[in-house]
Amino acid sequence: MLKEFKEFALRGNMVDMAVGIIIGAAFGTVVKSLVDDVIMPPIGLLAGRVDFSQLFLILKNGTPPGPYATAADAAKAGAVALRYGMFINDVVAFLIIALSVFLLVKALNRLKRKEEGKPVPQGKQCPYCMSSIPAGAVRCPQCTSTLVE
Repeated sequence: MLKEFKEFALRGNMVDMAVGIIIGAAFGTVVKSLVDDVIMPPIGLLAGRVDFSQLFLILKNGTPPGPYATAADAAKAGAVALRYGMFINDVVAFLIIALSVFLLVKALNRLKRKEEGKPVPQGKQCPYCMSSIPAGAVRCPQCTSTLVE
């Protein structure tokens, strides 16, 4: 059973998938930081000094009752809060990740099309008897002439 698990875990596809998941998680963390620390503060400043991560709506007061200065204060008091500011941050992060993945896939597809677009030599013509021969041939199978490259 251990041998089977080792074979399963060390297959090329599994290792590639694990590497992809790890890099994807790290990429998600970087994008989250980009959104929270670089993109949203200037947008909040333009919107009138709003910290989007602190936008929330109290659905049910906790103990002590509100108003609460931050979403963390509301959570500490046991209030039920709709944290729509965090949702806005997460939507922006998702859009940046989706755009990044789209651009990456588009670039990879463009490279793949360039490789596919290159004509692969199917054959060549013998300069002595003019018959079609394979591209890698060094001697003509029809007239047995040695072909000079």
